[in-house]
Amino acid sequence: MSMSILCFHSRTLRRAMQIALVATCTALCAQERPPYALPKVTVTGTSSGPVEKSYRKMVQGMDYFERARAAIAPNASLRFKLLPRKPGTDMDHIVLEVIGSTFDYEIPIAPDHTFVLERNLKALQENAVVSPNRKRLSMTWRTEIRTPGLPPNSRRLGDLRLECQVGLEADLVSNSRLIARVADLFTDNKSYCDRKDARYLYFAERQVFSVTLVVGARREVLPIDQLYAMASDDPDLKYDLPYCDCEMLVDRTYFLPLGDHSWPDDTRVEFEYMEDRP
Repeated sequence: MSMSILCFHSRTLRRAMQIALVATCTALCAQERPPYALPKVTVTGTSSGPVEKSYRKMVQGMDYFERARAAIAPNASLRFKLLPRKPGTDMDHIVLEVIGSTFDYEIPIAPDHTFVLERNLKALQENAVVSPNRKRLSMTWRTEIRTPGLPPNSRRLGDLRLECQVGLEADLVSNSRLIARVADLFTDNKSYCDRKDARYLYFAERQVFSVTLVVGARREVLPIDQLYAMASDDPDLKYDLPYCDCEMLVDRTYFLPLGDHSWPDDTRVEFEYMEDRP
């Protein structure tokens, strides 16, 4: 299996940009799919095998954030974010609940599909789950850690480094087969996220054209093999996508040099989006 958050290799810029353009065309043409296209997935009730997460693990991620934020992202706040994995997944009418053995309650979701998880002793005691009314593998989860006051279309590298650490601590990555093969790498989450070759998959807000690191007078555009989940060199792409969190968001994905500390935490990560190009 060649696609994962851990291993890809790029061939050429031309091939990668072809992938990006195809992804753009796919998005534009999605509204005109013929009748034989995959059926829309719209679940209105609690589905079998929901894509749930452990409340306890998510609180462990929150605890890790509180311990680590002073050194990496002192002014940032933490939210959790829901993302689609399957075409047609309705992300705007999700009912998200904390469910224990003797109780349940609903969690409000913001229009940007983010939410805050409140601490609840009873949920910890009953080993509750955080459960959306969506089928397993129809969507995935990430942390969203943001420092306020940044320019538009930019993020802070320290925030994103901490997203990797908290995301793995909270067990949010939804890959299945490939994660099992490399589970030993996630034993020490901070150690993995501090590797120069870390392959933690990030999602931009829209289809990316380029991602640039900026600190002071230093600017560096990320190479093409750090974009589009490195899919340009995957001949089995259509078979591998079902095992990747990026299944329907390849054109929004990017990797970062998390372990390269010549880029300090205050480095800006600037995005240029496909729709903003001529």
